[in-house]
Amino acid sequence: MRMTVSSKALGVLCLSFCGNTFALNTATITASTLSPTCLDYRVVGICYWLFCTVAGCKVRTSVKVRHYIPETVVSSYSQTGNNPWVEVAPLSMPNPLAMDGGEDQSSSKYSSLRFKNADVVGHPGGYALSQFASQSGYACATGASPYMPYFLSTLDSLAWRHSVPELMYPEALIPGMREIGSTADNWGHLYPRTGWVNQTNDYKAAAVVAQRAADIFTQRFQPHVYQPLTPSSRAGYWPPGKIKEGDSSTHKWQALWPKLEMTCATFPDTGLLDPVISDSAFNHSEEGSYAWSLWRPYSCCQRRGQIFLGSVDFQ
Repeated sequence: MRMTVSSKALGVLCLSFCGNTFALNTATITASTLSPTCLDYRVVGICYWLFCTVAGCKVRTSVKVRHYIPETVVSSYSQTGNNPWVEVAPLSMPNPLAMDGGEDQSSSKYSSLRFKNADVVGHPGGYALSQFASQSGYACATGASPYMPYFLSTLDSLAWRHSVPELMYPEALIPGMREIGSTADNWGHLYPRTGWVNQTNDYKAAAVVAQRAADIFTQRFQPHVYQPLTPSSRAGYWPPGKIKEGDSSTHKWQALWPKLEMTCATFPDTGLLDPVISDSAFNHSEEGSYAWSLWRPYSCCQRRGQIFLGSVDFQ
């Protein structure tokens, strides 16, 4: 079972709500949730509930569904304070410990060492959509809160800018561990999870930083200053776990800025772009600013009794 929305309808809705095309704003982000391919709605099983009254007990069933929800907006940008999402940009203004950003050689477009700030903020559209749809019993509620700052790199200067203690992880010391991409198309290392990336392609550098930020805030007890987004499961409700780079079963990315895409992918996302790997193949931002929606999978079923007996998934 899949939800279908015509491309014409999506276009009309986006024109109606996207607002200013020269800035990423809340209206644009909210409209981006109208993506059936990112949603990937499916009926995946059956849940069993024990329903009891004074007359006795019986077993009831409900449909188990699985779909993705845009939980957060992840921004990756060069200049401190220049988050492309205009309404939340004031959250990450420069401070005495986080003043500058960008390339190590500002005069060279192809400098290999780049620095990116990263912000992770609760998705307003994902929250509104899931809260409304979940009332039907055939959709799941998100565990994220709208506009909640889950990670702001300007508040995490020691780890994000100075790699303390990130450089001590085995993944940061042993080549080949936790790579984003493959040997033939390697975008960068996940560790150390800092704002520094050795990458001449600005889009790829921003994507690597976004993946690092997502890896941090979707886990608990990481050596960073952040608010973890790790919803707890309960009867008939299964939120997502930690993400794994390149694994679409744990997460998907939807480009928001500098160009809104109505499809999702994992990094490397060259399959959605030109087949030739070059600067022109990627949606570069002149200001070095990028933003994506991070979609994660939820499973749930409608409560139809006092006691949850279990669920059976279809093959």
